[in-house]
Amino acid sequence: MVVNPAFETEEHLNAALQAATPGGGGGSQEAPDTKEGDEAEPRPSDLLFRVDEAPPWSMCLLLGLQHYLTMATSSIAIPFILVGLLCIEEADPAKGHLISTIIFVSGIITLLQTTLGCRLPIVQGGTTSYLIPTIAIISTRYEACEALPEDLTEAQRREVWQERMREIQGTIAVSAVVQVLVGFTGLIGLLIGWITPLVITPTVTLVGLSLSEVAAQKAALHWGISGTTMVLMVLFSQYLREVGIPLPTYSRAKGLASARLYVFKLFPVLLAVLASWALCAVLTSAGAIPEGSRARSDAATGLVAKSPWFRIPYPGQWGLPTVTLAGVLGMLAGVFASVVESVGDYYVCARLAGAPPPPIHAVNRGIGTEGLGCLLAGIWGTGNGSTSYAENIGVIGVTKVGSRRVVQYAAVYMIVFGMLGKIGAIFASIPEPVVGGVFCIIFGMVAAVGLSSLQFVDLNSSRNLFILGVSIFIGLALPKWLQTSPGAIQTGSVILDQLLSVLLQTSMFVGGFLGFLLDNTIPGTPEERGLLKWKAQMEVSSSDALGGRAITCYDLPFGMDAVRRASWTSRLPFSPTFKGFARRRANQQDP
Repeated sequence: MVVNPAFETEEHLNAALQAATPGGGGGSQEAPDTKEGDEAEPRPSDLLFRVDEAPPWSMCLLLGLQHYLTMATSSIAIPFILVGLLCIEEADPAKGHLISTIIFVSGIITLLQTTLGCRLPIVQGGTTSYLIPTIAIISTRYEACEALPEDLTEAQRREVWQERMREIQGTIAVSAVVQVLVGFTGLIGLLIGWITPLVITPTVTLVGLSLSEVAAQKAALHWGISGTTMVLMVLFSQYLREVGIPLPTYSRAKGLASARLYVFKLFPVLLAVLASWALCAVLTSAGAIPEGSRARSDAATGLVAKSPWFRIPYPGQWGLPTVTLAGVLGMLAGVFASVVESVGDYYVCARLAGAPPPPIHAVNRGIGTEGLGCLLAGIWGTGNGSTSYAENIGVIGVTKVGSRRVVQYAAVYMIVFGMLGKIGAIFASIPEPVVGGVFCIIFGMVAAVGLSSLQFVDLNSSRNLFILGVSIFIGLALPKWLQTSPGAIQTGSVILDQLLSVLLQTSMFVGGFLGFLLDNTIPGTPEERGLLKWKAQMEVSSSDALGGRAITCYDLPFGMDAVRRASWTSRLPFSPTFKGFARRRANQQDP
């Protein structure tokens, strides 16, 4: 975990050192700046700052930068896949513009989520959930990039990729409206009981497994470089994670001291990318990598030079978005997967940030705000949607700083760096085999996150094994067959053919739909299905669980007195005074 030397008081420094030093007594150290009355609210023993506490500004600057770097190294994976689908050339500055846009818009959405949404310290960014339907839409509607004429002019090539981008923009924006409604109408709160571990597992697992071919294609451009990247990621994130680098600190009381910076635990992806990138540069200079190889560090020569220093991404920068019914319905599979993943992230983040489990109104507001974020992403043209970032939630667990203020600082970094075109171009110039190695590890982790939901269910049950096996296998087999059998669906209606082709080529839709249908229709006991353990984790804390104190960390940052005075706000699913539809009906029936 990171030990930040930029504490403004000796108490902050002591708290950080004791929490970060193995065997240093961090287990009994109270976090700094405890507010009056906070003793009734549970705090993890080594948590330095809870969600509603603000660290010193200097600490926010450094920890916010760390959140930005973590988010950025994950976000660049999406544009690297999109440029191949959209037929953007290697040296086209649009590649850097796309990276800058997704980081810029992620900053806006993160500010909205932490300020007005679920109010948890959650970073928002692009998601692989939207890549699967995007691949299905483009492969169904457009010819492969290799089939394009070689004599296209620069303007014609630009129109080729922008036409594809405009359709992806439109489908994401319109499907995002559904997510907005699902959140702000409270529908997600009602559906939580139907979203079970055996629904989540095939949905999220197939996001990672179905991208294995994309990862392999990138890695196969130079297995030596991609293999090195994978080895370094494993080495840094697993074997060296507890190795700390001594870092000098200073306090007025003790003078010079030292603490350990767990850099390998904090930045395994970033360090692996930088090391492999440097290796590519050395091998390129030595002539060990032949001309034309995507592993050369000069493969994107001129990209940084062509990119402007300052460029503000703006709505409609690729043209007016277009919409197709088949595309929208296919993209809804990405919406469903993103919502399922985000609901789980909220509860994990709350636990790590020292907050009570989010009440229904916070979940509703969070999902609705993510929908607004996807709408903005579609309008701006990121080529992707938006979801909560589990990677950054992991950073909270490592640093023991759960303050939302830190994540708001990170959002400002995203917005600022998203306007610096050179920064996006530098990210875009990373050799593709390096990115391929990162893909292999990251997509594998996505699949593992989906499988982790099986901890709640009875895996000795033949019923559960049947649902799990059928959902995952058909979720892989049916889309693969359709991809190799174009035109196999012939209903007599062109629109219906496209609709079914997009939906049935989307692995997570097929697997998630089967899991939802089978688990909610095949008889099984609640314990067998994992519902008892699942609901226990997802249980919303009452005021009694907090020693009689009201949950205030999920309140809006302003206007709460007016909200509480107006009785009609309790009927709004996104209002902090909302108690749930079932509870309100029960209260109305009381004498």
